[in-house]
Amino acid sequence: MRTKLTMTLAVLALGAIAPAEARDDKHMFPIKAALGKSQQYKEKLESDIALYFGKQKAPAVGKRIGEYTSNKKTNGFNKSDQEACDIAFISAAAALQDRARREGGNAVINIRSVYRNDNVASETEYLCGSGAVMSGVALRGTVVTLAKGKK
Repeated sequence: MRTKLTMTLAVLALGAIAPAEARDDKHMFPIKAALGKSQQYKEKLESDIALYFGKQKAPAVGKRIGEYTSNKKTNGFNKSDQEACDIAFISAAAALQDRARREGGNAVINIRSVYRNDNVASETEYLCGSGAVMSGVALRGTVVTLAKGKK
């Protein structure tokens, strides 16, 4: 009898707690603003690997090495969505630069946002997803070596 009463109370208590809706907001934020904050964050962008977003015109390509994806998340606690997204964006872009270095490239071209099932190629904005506690950015680009003397 006591077990039945305990189970009934537990079910009633669980039913009384309203299910929290998970937040999954998608935002478009300016690339230029995020790049301008790069040196403020733990991960920083370096100038040795050039980054070209969307259909942004890049110098002549000497060699295409491959297409790679970087998916980074950051804790959004006590941050605005844009601040958390900018941190994740810089981290994802820095990871693309690191990959280019490892592969012998000197640039990443055609960088686009690939958050979840969205594929957004923009020269001016990136796509970010923000939840209750995390924000994330996924970038995909082609690692290349630019023709000699170009970057």
